Amino acid sequence: MKRQIFAPEHDAFRETVRAFLAREVLPHYEQWEKDGIVSREAWRAAGKQGLLGLAVPEEYGGGGTADFRYSAVLAEEFTRAGAPGLALGLHNDIIGPYLTSLATEEQKRRWLPGFCDGTLITAIAMTEPGAGSDLQGIRTHAEDRGDHWVLNGSKTFISNGILADLVIVVARTTPEGGARGLSLLVVERGMDGFERGRNLDKIGQKAQDTAELFFHDVRVPKENLLGELNGAFGHLMTNLAQERLSIAVSAIAAAEHLLEITTGYVKEREAFGRPLATKQHVRFEIAEMATECAVTRTFLDRCIEDHANGELDAVHASMAKWWATELQKRVTDRCLQLHGGYGYMSEYPVARAFTDGRIQTIYGGTTEIMKEIIGRSLLG
Repeated sequence: MKRQIFAPEHDAFRETVRAFLAREVLPHYEQWEKDGIVSREAWRAAGKQGLLGLAVPEEYGGGGTADFRYSAVLAEEFTRAGAPGLALGLHNDIIGPYLTSLATEEQKRRWLPGFCDGTLITAIAMTEPGAGSDLQGIRTHAEDRGDHWVLNGSKTFISNGILADLVIVVARTTPEGGARGLSLLVVERGMDGFERGRNLDKIGQKAQDTAELFFHDVRVPKENLLGELNGAFGHLMTNLAQERLSIAVSAIAAAEHLLEITTGYVKEREAFGRPLATKQHVRFEIAEMATECAVTRTFLDRCIEDHANGELDAVHASMAKWWATELQKRVTDRCLQLHGGYGYMSEYPVARAFTDGRIQTIYGGTTEIMKEIIGRSLLG
């Protein structure tokens, strides 16, 4: 089915992204995976190409468009290229909205130009060793000292944790406030007491630096409070729909790309003197995956269109995230099986997709959390 959601300007942008990947990412990606981190030069190249801060107003150096379809194009092309390490989606679609919607004018002028030109890399620190999806379990805390906060605690599984120059930290500012006693504090590179732990060794997405962060009596200026005091819960809930849609967009793109690769493989690969594609079981497998991808794509494109029009709600974003990521997991597993022993070899795209994509049903809210959100909306 021909997709209907993109205009000629989106197609032109897709070609720009593909050229950027071919020039600035793919030639270096193997080395980044060995290093466990991408180069800062790649971030600056992305800024120079106009791939950062797409929704940031032009006066701060951004693209000046809130059209999420451009972000969807970025997610799709980076997924098809097998290059999740350069986390532009995290920077643009997850962290960007906090800065554009919550920052004061002074904060915007201080942070957004670097955000857009790639000299200021960002991260958000919410997860802790003892608190994942449960915000009430957050123990990182900040004490009010008049003109500044004193921040103590630790975070883990923080994407961009090693590279980040600016980290939005979810911290408890009212001890007895539960989830409603949390605030967003911006910690900047070089602040005394802010330390980075090890670059965590993951099973996939090896080029994406993921770190532990530690805060020991970090003096955070009052000017670095982002949004309302004790307002973090509401701020986080507001931005989760876009985060989950972004993950879903990359998930369906991954499933479609793997299906394309595997369809070509079974046409060429022979077993017992005949191509695998002649076997009824293989044809049924391909038919089932193609149908599931087509149905999911239709729903995802509707969600993208709704979000571009400001109409996507949290429930449908949760549906998109749950369904698309679980589909990605199923399709990846089935495609690997159809590749046989070659599917287990790291040099094959399906093997890398198997390990890179496994996190999709976990971060941004697990599948179980997505189902809880949907079920609660229907049953109370």
